[in-house]
Amino acid sequence: MKKYVLALLTAILTGTMTLTACGALTKPAEILAEKISTEKTSAEKTSAADTEKEGRKESSGAREQKEPQIVIVSETEKETVDSEEGIRTDTFEVAGSSDVPDSSRPQVSALPKDAAAAAADFVVVSQVIPDAILEIRYHSTFNFVGDRIDGYDEPCALLTKEAALALKEASDDLMAQGYRIKIYDAYRPQDAVNHFVRWAKDLGDTRMKAYFYPEVDKSQLFSSGYIAKRSGHSRGSTVDITLFDLSTGKDADMGGTFDYFGDASHYEYKKLTPEQKNNRLILRKAMTAHGFKPISTEWWHFTLVDEPYPDTYFNFPVSSEAVEAAGN
Repeated sequence: MKKYVLALLTAILTGTMTLTACGALTKPAEILAEKISTEKTSAEKTSAADTEKEGRKESSGAREQKEPQIVIVSETEKETVDSEEGIRTDTFEVAGSSDVPDSSRPQVSALPKDAAAAAADFVVVSQVIPDAILEIRYHSTFNFVGDRIDGYDEPCALLTKEAALALKEASDDLMAQGYRIKIYDAYRPQDAVNHFVRWAKDLGDTRMKAYFYPEVDKSQLFSSGYIAKRSGHSRGSTVDITLFDLSTGKDADMGGTFDYFGDASHYEYKKLTPEQKNNRLILRKAMTAHGFKPISTEWWHFTLVDEPYPDTYFNFPVSSEAVEAAGN
């Protein structure tokens, strides 16, 4: 019995086995792929039926630009220009401002109709990629804030179905090379981004400075681009990952740590060893080969090129329950 319990704990800790809520393989990738294909076919038929109407619209003038949507977020938000990271900044008014104490926030007990509709297009990543190791930093206190982040109800990774299937292809590619993927973050609700913003404005809270931002004064986090008021992660097709080396049983040496605010996080950091450069290259090649685009400032950050919600920022909680409730 002791041997069984030890084996089970080892499996969970190493990612070989994950907890049922976030890890049960209930929707294989093949089923999701078929569903997405069916949905796209249906959408194409609808689009074809509307082609003549759309053509008339465009012939009479420029096509109206689609405004970005924000699901279940304050009405005070304003649109601005994307940065390289896919983050909108500067004129965004934060939902859930500092005059509302965290403890007084209403708790989500059921998803509103529009949030449920949004979550229905998301999946629990470990159900699609059982080989993935989860180390969801924002559900823990081991992050640059030092607290569990708002909106992370479970240590789950959620993504749009399209992003999850593309990530599975990359994962299979890396497995063939002797690596498993480890996921630090995926979909990030707007509540979490708001939490980051409130923390960044509190200049007295520097608990995690020594590990995550020793080279940067906290007062410069906004101007330096490390903290912004909207994140591409909230669109549901961005993931932060690293490599787990099966030959050593350890994370691959990437020459820098996740969420480090500094030059070491830049993909082409000049002080990397040949091994570290090669590990970053292995990860980037696999991800770009399967439909993701990287950014220069964070070696771990990848966004699906053909993301299904390029203008929508979601705010349902990170939990398997949210996805399951939306599907019912």
